[in-house]
Amino acid sequence: MARYHIETYGCTSNRGESREIERRLRDAGHHRVDGPEDADVAILNTCTVVETTEDRMLRRVRELDDEAADLIVTGCMALAQGEAFEAAGVDARIRHWDEVPEAVGNGECPTTTPDAEPVLDGVIGVLPIARGCTSDCSYCITKQATGRIDSPPIEANVEKARALVHAGAKELRITGQDTGVYGWDDGEQRLPELLDRICAIDGDFRVRVGMANPKGVHMIRDDLARAYADNEELYDFIHVPVQSGSNAVLGDMRRQHQVSEFREVVETFDRHLDYWTLSTDFIAGFPTETEADHEQSLDLLREVRPEKINVTRFSKRPNTDAAEMKGLGGQTKKDRSSALTDLKMEVMGEAYGAMVGEERDVLVVREGTEDSVKCRDQAYRQIVVPDADEYGLEPGDFATVEVTGHNTVYAVGEPV
Repeated sequence: MARYHIETYGCTSNRGESREIERRLRDAGHHRVDGPEDADVAILNTCTVVETTEDRMLRRVRELDDEAADLIVTGCMALAQGEAFEAAGVDARIRHWDEVPEAVGNGECPTTTPDAEPVLDGVIGVLPIARGCTSDCSYCITKQATGRIDSPPIEANVEKARALVHAGAKELRITGQDTGVYGWDDGEQRLPELLDRICAIDGDFRVRVGMANPKGVHMIRDDLARAYADNEELYDFIHVPVQSGSNAVLGDMRRQHQVSEFREVVETFDRHLDYWTLSTDFIAGFPTETEADHEQSLDLLREVRPEKINVTRFSKRPNTDAAEMKGLGGQTKKDRSSALTDLKMEVMGEAYGAMVGEERDVLVVREGTEDSVKCRDQAYRQIVVPDADEYGLEPGDFATVEVTGHNTVYAVGEPV
């Protein structure tokens, strides 16, 4: 769990994006502090409307660079003029606002609320299915707050899911520190059975499975991939954070899995599904990572080519074993993070670019900016539809769209 400080400049749209960033950070167990000097990470949401504003942003980012342990810059100026921050010599990560919550995480597990109760947010129902995990990662502080895996019975989770659907949820987000090990505290691997039962609930809705570590997924990979293939309610999307392409680094991270097991998970889903999204994470600059280890991460990313990738730069969390390790220099971590991010943008851009000209069935999940809506297709890829009022689209609607363009992290579509 991280302590964060956030500052927002500019229009109502920027403020709305910052509110969404904060909501997702709080849902993941992170805590806001009043000043950058007390934060593990500072977030600057920028504006670029006029030259004087740009100058102000550059002054503020230099100040935050001096005050904060880690700095993430997002917003209009970051995305349109990222090179200006590089030229200013600041040690900051440039991220699209939608990527900020994951970037803050430093590779740690998400943290559900203490009572692990479901939440309905618009048409999105958030269902924590368990609390805790079976891992003991050397860099993660979340384990200290959540403990070992504690899985409620399947029927209890199905009833919570049914209540969310009856309350109007069109998208159920199955969450937990590690969804893949649901049921392991009772000696059973029960995620596929739980998903079958949830998908059998009466109603027209979709289900997204949250983060599942590679080791747990590897042990149930055939049954889990079968559940995806059998249930059209399930988004064909899985988040399996590999964190490194080096077995030596994975060992120092105490990640429990080997790179080969991650590959086998991908191969299994490839056999069962024609069109799906692999989401994964990489940590750049872990204290024991050599240049050769870093190259292995780049090679794995080139080989597997996930459609969604989160790159975080390692930062020490208090009271973790990794915090006692001699760290790499800031410039080394920055360079390795930049190399992974550049490759990430290439891989993700290629995936979204390949969608242009195709039709996709989508669920409208949220309102966007300037009369747009955000939709998800069967593989949970984001498609933004501008001028939504013209088409009468609003959250909860199902539609068919033609993909007419793309950004690196989302596609643009028009209803058919």
